[in-house]
Amino acid sequence: MIENNRIQKKIYSRVLIKISGEALMGPNGYGLHPPTVEKIALQISQVHHLGVQVCLVIGGGNIFRGLQGSAQGMERTTADYMGMLATVMNALAMQSALEELTVFTRVISAIPMDQICEPYIRRRAVRHLEKKRVVIFAAGTGNPYFTTDTAATLRATEMKCEAIFKGTQVDGVYDSDPKINSNAKQYKTISYDTILQKNLKVMDASAIALARDNKLPIVVFSLSAPNGLLGIIQGKGQFTVVEL
Repeated sequence: MIENNRIQKKIYSRVLIKISGEALMGPNGYGLHPPTVEKIALQISQVHHLGVQVCLVIGGGNIFRGLQGSAQGMERTTADYMGMLATVMNALAMQSALEELTVFTRVISAIPMDQICEPYIRRRAVRHLEKKRVVIFAAGTGNPYFTTDTAATLRATEMKCEAIFKGTQVDGVYDSDPKINSNAKQYKTISYDTILQKNLKVMDASAIALARDNKLPIVVFSLSAPNGLLGIIQGKGQFTVVEL
């Protein structure tokens, strides 16, 4: 078991949790799997009830991924906007699951769609967090050519979050793919520059560079961690911290 004492001793007041769209598929190969969405929502609600202010960014790859659409011949800007709309659908699904658990939420979109969610206004989003609402940021940055990883880092910086918690299928950052190499080494901590130099697939390069410039730690963990997200927030279990 790898534990990081810096996190173990620190009580976070505000964090951003980044979840891939694929995490919502569960055993399905596409779309949303409601029991999986509910399971993740339960973990988020536990962190919220701990007193941590939580904001979320959820990818859209379970519905549509702009880069893949572009690779298949679709015009890139159009494909990226379709991917942004997919993140809105996932955000609404997570909002519904959280509110079933009596957690008040707000979905805030970078692309205005007033009948569905609020437009992004930084001061308003901060106020929602201060009022103990979970804020779900949707539609990425509102611009094509930027991933939800970059959107998550941008929003975490704007909200003055203390860390980004990135949920993945593996329990941290390794020097090679642990699914292929059983001898892969897990890092307890790793620098932003090492991530970039070794081209480790944690987040895209622009997201890592933005986090580095703002000294924003990234905690990489598994969504299926034995102690759940609550345990990771409390420093229990295996994870990797990306920092200076």
